[in-house]
Amino acid sequence: MKKFISSKQETPQMFKRPWMEILSKVPWFLPHLLFIPVVGVLLVQAYSLVSLGAFLAIFIGGIFFWTLAEYFFHRIIFHYECTSQFGQRLHWIAHGVHHDYPNDPKRLVLPPVLSVPLATFFYFVYTYLLGTGNGSAFMAGFLTGYMAYEFIHYAVHHLTAKKGLLAKMRKWHMKHHFKDEEAGFGVSSPLWDYIFKTHQFKSK
Repeated sequence: MKKFISSKQETPQMFKRPWMEILSKVPWFLPHLLFIPVVGVLLVQAYSLVSLGAFLAIFIGGIFFWTLAEYFFHRIIFHYECTSQFGQRLHWIAHGVHHDYPNDPKRLVLPPVLSVPLATFFYFVYTYLLGTGNGSAFMAGFLTGYMAYEFIHYAVHHLTAKKGLLAKMRKWHMKHHFKDEEAGFGVSSPLWDYIFKTHQFKSK
């Protein structure tokens, strides 16, 4: 990770090509506009094929599995130490820019050019492994967890909360940004940090 950190709410130029620059800037609510209807379709499809009890259990399981995926995406992929110049550039585009410009409101959520193909990939994986009904219910929960993550990530960076759960979540995530980047990888939940022993922040 680069050590530069901007305290301003600014959006740096990332690409020379204007169309790539435009695609990299995403309002925080766009994932919800895209995926809430998708979740609705998945729920209708799953409910028609799966019993109510199984439907609820699998849906909740999908949400729970998202928290694990979120942890590993953040820890293993976003904080992977690249050695090549190309790898470092790719890593900065994927996540380093967020650490350098944590107050940038336009590069806080995953752009649709990445989130839509990834969601499509996971849908086919889950339906292949679990069947259409179960896979749809699981994917609906997975996407619900993802949308909750995107909202929470926006909230802890841009909404002011002096007390309550949001204030605690903000304090936790700010420690990851400003105290120790090798701890506190969970954003929507610290559960997996405690399980995998990455919950203790070291002073710089």
